[in-house]
Amino acid sequence: MAPKGPASLKLLENALADESSDLPDPVREMGAVYLEQIARLTDVIERLANELEDASKTDCELRRLCTIPGIGPVTAGAVAAFAPDLDTFDSGRNFAAWLGLVPRRRSTGGKARLGAVSKMGQTDIRRLLIVGAMSVIRWVVRKGGSPNRWLAALVARKPRMVAAVALANKMARMIWAMSTKQEDYRMA
Repeated sequence: MAPKGPASLKLLENALADESSDLPDPVREMGAVYLEQIARLTDVIERLANELEDASKTDCELRRLCTIPGIGPVTAGAVAAFAPDLDTFDSGRNFAAWLGLVPRRRSTGGKARLGAVSKMGQTDIRRLLIVGAMSVIRWVVRKGGSPNRWLAALVARKPRMVAAVALANKMARMIWAMSTKQEDYRMA
């Protein structure tokens, strides 16, 4: 028995290698097969991560997107791979709506009300943007403030997940603006 997680793999390796333990031979063999698979997959993942890191340093579009706080090489690569040409969207709001980050609008009697964010849209990029937004919010909370007054005020008055979705929406709009105008990130 060993705790979960990659940190305890060495403990399992040692237990399988220990000849004095009372583990049956089939269990040792299966454990060795699993450890070999984990080692191979770890190598493949590290190689792909290094390739993505190198691509984000050489490609100007990926490098530009990585300058936005909360967007790293994985998110920038996902936007480049999964999103259509961003010039096809009329505005950043349309791109954010395509991702599923825009609240539904309901109106009656001429009064518009914003509802919940729909779950429709491109889930992979939306999930990555929300995870990146949560990391930015975690940093803001840990530092006790942010140079971005909008974000600091939003985190102070809303639950963190609501603030993360709002920040992800804003990040999607920034991605659209930076990609269509071919500009670098500038903090407001």
